[in-house]
Amino acid sequence: MGKTLVLLWGNGGIQVGDLQRAIDLAGSAGNKLLELRAQAGELGLEGHALKDAGDKVSQQYLDRALRELNPEDAILSEEALDDKRRLKSKRVWIIDPLDGTREYSEFRSDWAVHVALWENGSLVAGAVALPGLDLVLGSDEGQLDVAELNGRPVRIAVSRTRAPEVANLLAQHTNVELVPMGSAGYKVCAVARGEVDAYIHAGGQYEWDSAAPVAVAAGKGLHTSRIDGRALEYNRDDPYLPDLLVCRADLKDTLLDAIREHS
Repeated sequence: MGKTLVLLWGNGGIQVGDLQRAIDLAGSAGNKLLELRAQAGELGLEGHALKDAGDKVSQQYLDRALRELNPEDAILSEEALDDKRRLKSKRVWIIDPLDGTREYSEFRSDWAVHVALWENGSLVAGAVALPGLDLVLGSDEGQLDVAELNGRPVRIAVSRTRAPEVANLLAQHTNVELVPMGSAGYKVCAVARGEVDAYIHAGGQYEWDSAAPVAVAAGKGLHTSRIDGRALEYNRDDPYLPDLLVCRADLKDTLLDAIREHS
């Protein structure tokens, strides 16, 4: 993948900043997932077995890498037991080793790998690998150049299988077009890449589903919040974080007002 570096281990390991480390790790994990999927046929992996194998391969790689490169930091991952010692740590890596297992197992491209760093109360670095697009987005990507809508519908990314009711209501009552896509990380990156204007989720998520994508979106100057406008908070005792709004900054007030009116 384009932005991925080869990582060295132990005392001879490369010394890089936190953002570059997130980019490297997300990209390298994505490459391992692509390699596994390419061998799925000969390994007899499909459906749930391929999902589980992907989760395991990426989790083992990221956990090993982070513990060797940043041994003092804590880790919060979808694929590991929640070690509550993270609540006393100043630095916590929040990862989703394979965001979008369904899309991955269906040989689609709309899945992702998330690596984010929370430090002293805030997300300070994040990267989302989109291996199906040979792309890694980091949280330093710069401002998104957006064009005026000029009367066209606001394009909102939603789940392929269960668009939230609030999004369906917006589509019924406002000038909105719903665009089904795969994983949460992919949908946030679709906003960051300018493919859609917003992403609304209200069906239940956890911190690892949004931490890295939110860091990337913030780096692009996008608005990120709960769907009621409250700030997103990470490394909490309960990592459940059920809803999310990511959108162009110029649409923030319009969308938050519409959500309040129609929810």
